[in-house]
Amino acid sequence: MSARRVPLFAVGTGLLLLLLASAAVALALWQPEGLRWRNPGVQRWIQAGSAVLGYLLLIMAGRWHRRDRVARAQGDDDCDDAVLVIHSSQSGHAVQLAQRTAAALQAAGRAASVVAIDALDAARLIRTRRALWIASTTGDGDPPDGALRFIRSVMAQPLSMATLEYGVLALGDRRYPQFCAWGRQLDQWLRERGAQALFERIDVDNADAAALERWHQQLSRLADGDPLDGWQAPPLREWQLVDRRLLNAGSSGAPCFHVALVPVGGGGADWQAGDVFALQLPGDSRVQRDYSIASLPADGAVHLLVRQTRRDDGSLGLGSGWLTQHGAIGDRLPAQIRANPRFHLPDDARPLILIGNGTGLAGLRALLKARIARGHDDNWLLFGERHAAYDVHYRAELMQWQAQGALRQLDLVFSRDGASAEYVQHRLLRDAALLRDRVQRGAAIYVCGSAHGMATGVDEVLRRVLGHDGIEQLIESGRYRRDVY
Repeated sequence: MSARRVPLFAVGTGLLLLLLASAAVALALWQPEGLRWRNPGVQRWIQAGSAVLGYLLLIMAGRWHRRDRVARAQGDDDCDDAVLVIHSSQSGHAVQLAQRTAAALQAAGRAASVVAIDALDAARLIRTRRALWIASTTGDGDPPDGALRFIRSVMAQPLSMATLEYGVLALGDRRYPQFCAWGRQLDQWLRERGAQALFERIDVDNADAAALERWHQQLSRLADGDPLDGWQAPPLREWQLVDRRLLNAGSSGAPCFHVALVPVGGGGADWQAGDVFALQLPGDSRVQRDYSIASLPADGAVHLLVRQTRRDDGSLGLGSGWLTQHGAIGDRLPAQIRANPRFHLPDDARPLILIGNGTGLAGLRALLKARIARGHDDNWLLFGERHAAYDVHYRAELMQWQAQGALRQLDLVFSRDGASAEYVQHRLLRDAALLRDRVQRGAAIYVCGSAHGMATGVDEVLRRVLGHDGIEQLIESGRYRRDVY
């Protein structure tokens, strides 16, 4: 974290007072007869008092002017120098960065406001003179679900944006071939519509600190060099590894572990089902890894479901390697909990369809826990793994929920047990009538797990059963939500 910068006005005032005090001491020492009090008279008292009062009024005017600039920055996004900060987010990271960006500009006295891309229409975009876009990529280069309405209703129009100045912060993961594809697509579209780039697009690989610092520098330029006090990242907290258990001994798949961590120093931590645990990797403080949280605060710890991953040379990945093997019980790592509102539960008791595979069960488990705690029992879970004998993670818990009636339907699908591979999308298609019935009764669909294969296959089945337009409507209404990787 950078050191806090002291405003130049305060520095100048301090130096002036120091010079005046030094001059007074020098004059006192220069007097041959020492210091003696002599009444200067009423007129000089008035002159001195007026000078002091004028100086105080000048200081107050400066403070009022800055306070007025900040107030306008926080409440007026239609003025000529206003900056509109637009986020398209799948896991909450872009939302967090958009809020930090606007706060930094506001603290420097620039008018700035934040808007989600699904709330941005063509009319508002056309009248905007300066926009900063923070664009997250999901899956292998896909735009976030929340960007769908904007793509269909705004990007499809032949708009002219010759009066718009813009910057793009593209978020992605270099492990995927289509790195930052949505941010690149957005940047190209803006250029084709005549918008003028304030600076070259900045691509960010897994919250890379160097790339984010370049964004911070560009914000400072937009703020005319004023302090960017609001840019500070949410502080990382030390978390201690307190439990680790292998869940799938005997499976032909890679080892999968239940991992528990607690915050160091007490005070607890708060989150909602659907939120993300962002872990700073050991040996590389520039990069974070995101994990779906599998528990609720009432469980007393953050639970993660982590599968070991290996590089081409056979070594364990940094994040999964530390969590599943290298880190000892009691060891600590910095991390933060990040809100992921696009994967939060609906407030009502509508039916829920939960679909996932592998470690995607983590996010679905937290959602089920929250639903059951609320007394909402109309839940259908479709979960896919390799072997029935080894890969039903949290088996006892799932069976108990089903026996209690809190999980009305549980479909477990295994790809390596039969003569032919069966996946969750196959089971979903087989139960198409049940799917239609639940959706007609207002069900929301949550998908968590691998983007390749599972999420793509599920999406294809949903569109086949419910129709393309039907799925688009579910996305726009927040009834089809995905946390895929």
